Amino acid sequence: MSLSVYEKEAIVAMEKRYRATFVNSLSGFKSANLLGTSDTNQQTNLCIVSSAFHLGASPALMGVIIRPDTVPRDTLENIRATGFYTLNHVQKEMIVAAHQTSARYPHDISEFDQVGLTPLWREKFSAPFVQEAAIRLGLILREEHTMAINGTHLLVGEIIEAHVPDSCVSKDGFVDIEQAGTVALSGLDCYHTSSRVGRLSYAKPDCQPEWLD
Repeated sequence: MSLSVYEKEAIVAMEKRYRATFVNSLSGFKSANLLGTSDTNQQTNLCIVSSAFHLGASPALMGVIIRPDTVPRDTLENIRATGFYTLNHVQKEMIVAAHQTSARYPHDISEFDQVGLTPLWREKFSAPFVQEAAIRLGLILREEHTMAINGTHLLVGEIIEAHVPDSCVSKDGFVDIEQAGTVALSGLDCYHTSSRVGRLSYAKPDCQPEWLD
């Protein structure tokens, strides 16, 4: 396999869309989540994100990156207005619908309606879940940080609801997202199912890890 080295100057010189596709592919497999929000009039919004990541377990925190609001960002404005949002895992049978949510629909058009997914409302929670998703997380906004380097927004949310199939939770708390049917993303538009290699024991300096299953 031949190897090319792309230095900064070469990356900067790339055509804009080529560069976006290239750089977005470099971080490897990413999570595929549908981010559900609503404005104060319950006008729903749904968009696919690949930037959600774990921040801590106590409290249970997740981060997500939202693009700069130099143009209208319904997702960001809805979260700012209500404080609530959901992250919903994408399954294989949902891929086409999930991907279509990245289209730029007007504010008064719900992506749920356009792509054929179902909003699921919970009492006292001002954002819709995706009914078709096997794993659903409800979050409340705790912090927002604007990144000076590129204008993106880091949202820090606390998980206050987690909807997880009983069959996917092991005795030690491990959630088997492969069994749940969760898919992954690479780049901007390539979707993957996974094939588990296995879990390893907790790493300690005085012994080699062992395969757990």
